[in-house]
Amino acid sequence: MVPVKLLILGPQNTGKTALCVRFITKRFIGEYDRKKEVTYRCSRMVDQETVDVEVLDIACKESSAASLESSIRWADGFLLLYSITQRLSFLEVPRLKKLIDQTKQSLVVPTVLVANKADLEIGREVTTEEGQRLAKDLRCGFRELSVAEAVLSVEAAMFQLIRLVLDQQRPLPDRRSYMLTVRHALTRKLTRSKTMQW
Repeated sequence: MVPVKLLILGPQNTGKTALCVRFITKRFIGEYDRKKEVTYRCSRMVDQETVDVEVLDIACKESSAASLESSIRWADGFLLLYSITQRLSFLEVPRLKKLIDQTKQSLVVPTVLVANKADLEIGREVTTEEGQRLAKDLRCGFRELSVAEAVLSVEAAMFQLIRLVLDQQRPLPDRRSYMLTVRHALTRKLTRSKTMQW
């Protein structure tokens, strides 16, 4: 079994705990009064591979900077959550991503940006396009969903993040040989295009 450790980050009332519980149990519980961090564990099949998933859900507001950095160091991948009905939660995302990048000190940090509460269209304060733009700027995946309405969307977002982590965990020779294959293919294509008669 492959271990994967994920950290869910986002401001209060964005649905972090609801998302975790939805992923683990498939049930939706709307209200939580939680003051401390919780680690959820489960096993999932991802691309014919059994993955032992640990998901850490922390209360960002109550966490000290040192505690938050410790949680970031622990994790392999990150799900950044904001609510489409709270522009302030959206504006908080770049700060969280910057903290992740500074703490991990890696060129590529597996991250997926998730816009929650898509079922509350009438209270929307953040457009889908703004979310997509931010995800592109932060170099991470993007999903807009409703934890309350769609378990499959929650699973798709989590599986996207798990796949990003697994890709990064693959042995370096596999990645190197893939890059060499791409390089040779590009070289052949360039050589062919130079020799073509116009």
